[in-house]
Amino acid sequence: MSDASDPERPTRWSKATVYPDMWVNPDDDPRNVGGSSPEGELATLQDFLADYRLTLRMKCEGLDPEQLARRSVPPSTMSLLGLLRHLAEVERDWQNWITTGDPLPRLYGDDDEDFEGAVADQAVVDAASVDLAREQAATDVLLAEHPDLGERIGREDIAVRELLVHRIEEYARHCGHADLLRECIDGRVGQ
Repeated sequence: MSDASDPERPTRWSKATVYPDMWVNPDDDPRNVGGSSPEGELATLQDFLADYRLTLRMKCEGLDPEQLARRSVPPSTMSLLGLLRHLAEVERDWQNWITTGDPLPRLYGDDDEDFEGAVADQAVVDAASVDLAREQAATDVLLAEHPDLGERIGREDIAVRELLVHRIEEYARHCGHADLLRECIDGRVGQ
């Protein structure tokens, strides 16, 4: 499917039928289910983070390794697969901020800043998904030990609240990138 004026550009489309500019219909949206908002600041921050994490996964659904590894417009080297790997690395960095012990090594080495390892290979895609889920869980476990949002932790002496807000900001920013990357791949648009 392509735009008649530019055969290289995919036609914009959405699965949503109620609101065509949304990713999915409200009744099919797995985010914010349950009808009630979370109680308290910590639960609210965790809820927003969970929704952004899920949004990123949704933006990657249904794509093959070539599509996930497809680069955005030059000179950028960003891809959806690159974002998954980047966020796994960022989660690991946050673990290093939280603890005071020896820092964990980088997942993809020091030379992957331009996403060179984000290649169209199913094994790389599978590993990135596993890495991201594992690193998210590890960061969550470490932060669960610090429910006081004002507590300062780790080698950076960072407040738990600041770290949680920074995590939300990081995912939100990259979900914006993922929106544009996905639209370039197959025209899929939405929230």
